[in-house]
Amino acid sequence: MQQKTVLVIGAGFGGLSAAALLAREGFQVTILEKNEQTGGRARVWKKDGYVFDMGPSWYLMPEVFEKYFGLFHKKTQDYYKLVRLDPNYRVFFGSDKIVDVPAERKEIDKLFDELTPNGSTKLKEYLEVARYQYEIAMQEFMYREYKTIFDFFNWKIITKGTRLKIFESLDKFARRYFEDADIRKILEYTVVFLGGSPTNTPGLYSIMSHVDFDLGVWYPRGGIGQLAQAFTKVAKEQGVTILLDQDVQKIQVEDNRANKVITDKGNFEADIVLVNADYQFAETELLEGRFRTYDQGYWEKKKMGPSAFLIYLGLNKRISGLLHHNLYLDPSWDEHFLSIFDNPAWPESPSYYVSCPSKTDKTVAPEGCENLFVLVPVAPGLEDNESIREKYFKKTITHLEKLIGESIYDHIVIKRTFAHNDFKQAYNAYKGTALGMSHTLLQTAVFRPAHHSKKVENLYYTGSYNHPGIGVPMVIISSQIVSKEIGNRYGR
Repeated sequence: MQQKTVLVIGAGFGGLSAAALLAREGFQVTILEKNEQTGGRARVWKKDGYVFDMGPSWYLMPEVFEKYFGLFHKKTQDYYKLVRLDPNYRVFFGSDKIVDVPAERKEIDKLFDELTPNGSTKLKEYLEVARYQYEIAMQEFMYREYKTIFDFFNWKIITKGTRLKIFESLDKFARRYFEDADIRKILEYTVVFLGGSPTNTPGLYSIMSHVDFDLGVWYPRGGIGQLAQAFTKVAKEQGVTILLDQDVQKIQVEDNRANKVITDKGNFEADIVLVNADYQFAETELLEGRFRTYDQGYWEKKKMGPSAFLIYLGLNKRISGLLHHNLYLDPSWDEHFLSIFDNPAWPESPSYYVSCPSKTDKTVAPEGCENLFVLVPVAPGLEDNESIREKYFKKTITHLEKLIGESIYDHIVIKRTFAHNDFKQAYNAYKGTALGMSHTLLQTAVFRPAHHSKKVENLYYTGSYNHPGIGVPMVIISSQIVSKEIGNRYGR
């Protein structure tokens, strides 16, 4: 039998991992990547001795990575070295209230007892449910394809899934255990990186507290860019061809089959096309209207995850007031979420995240210097121009200086910002979203866009828009779901 060919559009984690899996199964796979490097949003920017991870900066759910590399009889340490962070991160509620969340569970229990009466007991109860949900989700939910609502009705989901907090919000679930608003913020901050808010994200995602407190926060030495290099290496080891600087213009369809992908450099034919580009862009810009599973009206009704105002700074001095991961959680937390999801506007008093990887890794900044990455979550679809960026740059850095009591402005030697327009230009991101489709109840599992086109027989999708959703581990799982589906249909 002649070897079947697969064209993968996009070399993000979804495209790279699916390509490697399909090549392992005997497919001839070529990836067409728009940008000059692989990794998708996990791009790396290097300048004057500073190395910036431009996108993901958290390494969580290590078992997902171990499982993926295990499919090739490899281990993560074959490609990169992991360091467990301790403390996990620092939380600022203001310059007068700073909480360092330790790595060891016993120390976390002590911290919660200090924060609230019987805090460790309440945390134990909360995390027992979170752990149970995590185990059920990983065993029965995450790695399954959901094509119809009836796919939920397997016996284990029916019997065990009744304890999954799908039909109540994360905030409501957390309030059962903790009245203190600051503690709830510590338990709920992860939803920002899942594209949601505590009030619109299902309580199921309390699993992230189990991930946080029990499985730990890790860092791949050299940065998340090392992770992208590892996935690229695995793909190449499996025989995948990767073509960079290939801007896809059209997916050509004949007789309900995608038979050609047209880029700015040429035409490519294949038996199967797998899209790892932005789902909305691919459907509305690369396909003719009659071949779209989802029209523009569908996308306009969906709730997108936040965009982000990103700041990359190289400082010519060390900073003492920051750890590797730092969160500033503003008192107007609720108003910030409203400005993202309900009344889209640049926030007045935003919460924000600061990564300082040079605290852990001396290779990402020159000696005696610091590497800072600042992320302010903002609504997708907002106006983005240099005037707005400069205003928010000054606002954010001035606030950070006051928060840590140290000068930053006078020590900036490298500066770059990234926002809506950049997400659109670099990743064809709908409304400039940084993440994709939000994790609301009605955008979970079967309610997310399908892995398989309903109009084009041999067209598939993988990425953060698909089940199980946003985040590098979730995208890796999505790639395993879709590659299995393709393999079952077209494989040997």
